Amino acid sequence: MKRRWLLPLLAALFALLAPVVPAAPAVAVDPADCGGAGVERFGPASVTGAIVGAAVHEGRGYVVTRGLKPPVLAEYDLATRTVVRQTPIPDGPAEGSPEGAWATAVSGGKVYIGTYPVPDLYRFDPATGKVERLASLGVNGGFIWSMAAAPDGKIYAGTYPDGKVWEYNPAGGAVRNFGVLAAGERYVRSLDVDATNVYAGLLDTGKLMSVNRSTGATRVLAQGATGISAVSVGRTRVRAASGNTLYDVRTDGTDLRTVDLGGNSVDSIGLAPDYTAYLSTRPHGTVYRYRTAEPLVEIGTPRSQEETRGMFLDGDTLTGFAGSGGAWTMDVTDGRTTYTDLLDAGLTGGAERPQSMLYDADRGAVWVGGHFSVTVHHPATGTQRRIWVPGEPKALTRRGDKIYAAIYPSGQIVEIDAQTDALRSLGYLGHGQQRPWDLEYDPATDKLLVASAPLGASLKGALSVVDPDTSLIEVYPDVIKDQSLMSLSLGPGGVVYLGGDVRGGGGTTPTRTTAAVAAFDLATRTVRWEVSPVAGNQTLQDIKVHDGILYGVFKRNAGWFTMDLATRQVLDKGTLSGYGEIEVHQGKVFTSTYFGGGNVHLLGPGLPDPQLIATGLGDDWYTNPQLAFEPGSWKAWALAGRDLARLRLDPSCAPLTVTP
Repeated sequence: MKRRWLLPLLAALFALLAPVVPAAPAVAVDPADCGGAGVERFGPASVTGAIVGAAVHEGRGYVVTRGLKPPVLAEYDLATRTVVRQTPIPDGPAEGSPEGAWATAVSGGKVYIGTYPVPDLYRFDPATGKVERLASLGVNGGFIWSMAAAPDGKIYAGTYPDGKVWEYNPAGGAVRNFGVLAAGERYVRSLDVDATNVYAGLLDTGKLMSVNRSTGATRVLAQGATGISAVSVGRTRVRAASGNTLYDVRTDGTDLRTVDLGGNSVDSIGLAPDYTAYLSTRPHGTVYRYRTAEPLVEIGTPRSQEETRGMFLDGDTLTGFAGSGGAWTMDVTDGRTTYTDLLDAGLTGGAERPQSMLYDADRGAVWVGGHFSVTVHHPATGTQRRIWVPGEPKALTRRGDKIYAAIYPSGQIVEIDAQTDALRSLGYLGHGQQRPWDLEYDPATDKLLVASAPLGASLKGALSVVDPDTSLIEVYPDVIKDQSLMSLSLGPGGVVYLGGDVRGGGGTTPTRTTAAVAAFDLATRTVRWEVSPVAGNQTLQDIKVHDGILYGVFKRNAGWFTMDLATRQVLDKGTLSGYGEIEVHQGKVFTSTYFGGGNVHLLGPGLPDPQLIATGLGDDWYTNPQLAFEPGSWKAWALAGRDLARLRLDPSCAPLTVTP
């Protein structure tokens, strides 16, 4: 006989005798997690003394700061090597506000200044110390890239994105332009002028052109393999630099000569009274002397791996201004050099728009990339230090005690020792890859992975695999056909996913209409597959892989999408207030975006629409908004305006509002 009654009876007895255990409460957010300060500020993320335009007049150098609002025209005494006057450049009535001035020139004892990203023309009078706005040469988003004064005092300027040469007549203030100099051209990157012609160097089409000042008639004097970076005219000849070649041609277009620069490119040309040219070169910063029909002569290197904004000869002394914010002199007879940091000379630095950000949890340090510098913050002690780097660190990553930076405009990969700050170059990407946009460390292969774009009128980007020990750089150009690479994401199984951009380096007509995602096998170094996820979207600003799903953010028509990697099918898509970078943290996928005041959204997993996490961060990134989370918490390092800030980005809390 089965005693079915026994089990229920025993169960009842155990229930009476067992201690009472309260039921587990439902998972809830501790209210304290969402209280307190949601935003902690730590002052300017990156302080700079970087400069753009430079000119010399009567023993004084005049330089314009880069990235500050408002930009400052600093007057530097060449004899005492001190900054003796600083004058803010006022904001004009046009939309937008200036942040710098690449172009400067001197005429009639006045200093002329051409600003960006509002292309306005200003004039500074050293006698009165006053700056006045003269004219607008375009709309917000434009640049006055180049400027020169003619012998009769008229000012000529080259602009972006309209690809025009403009004339300003100080006698009466008349302004005119000569129209677009070449079909599809956006940049008049460099120019010089004599009594008859303007000589314009074009970036997209690589043409050196003369423009008759009276008639506007144009002539192509030389065709470079890439953009014309510098132009200088002497008595009868024009010198112009394109890539690794110097072109030397008569002003009438005859007797064209080419000079191999041996892997260097020219960023500035200074002219002696006898028309001897002095060339400052990248990437090493070396200065050469050049005379027509004679070989190049190396003079010296005033500061290794610097960019030179202008060079001016007085007797045997060559004065130059470095882009990072320095002034140097060189004796051209023996190469002896002095260097002065303009911040040490009295220039007032200011908060710039940062390029990149990295959090080093082992040292509690936040690394912020700026112009020619990385600032290392130690928030716990309130200390910081600046490390000079040879350009703009567009992306940062970490491998043990080393920090790696991908540098624009050289395409160089630099290693920084986090303990000693010592720099080591791993070399240059080459293959025209001067815009490295994304950088990751793959611990499985102990390699660095770089996604890059070309500079100028090329569509072909590249994936580069860099060995940080041997400095071997293996470059795979055109890995997504006719697209540059904006982003990459390391996935499982030795596959890296690449995000494309149909516009390439800009300046040439795309051959494709939709940005693609490609899966690249690191073992075989081949593309497994490629797909164009959302038709009509030209630029994938960032992608990240998490749990078999690829998350993407588009740049131009700002939006997001998710794609199943197994099926390569788009699961969902929608719009965003702007674009920026994606970060995966504690199983959640975040994106920080420009525009709309600066926002952070949660993209997933499993969300039908992005969830607003924070707003009001501002739009002050130079590249793309980024987040650097602290492990094991919902605290993330970011920008609040131009300040370094630690934000509470807990998805369980109400959206965080950051106030100015």
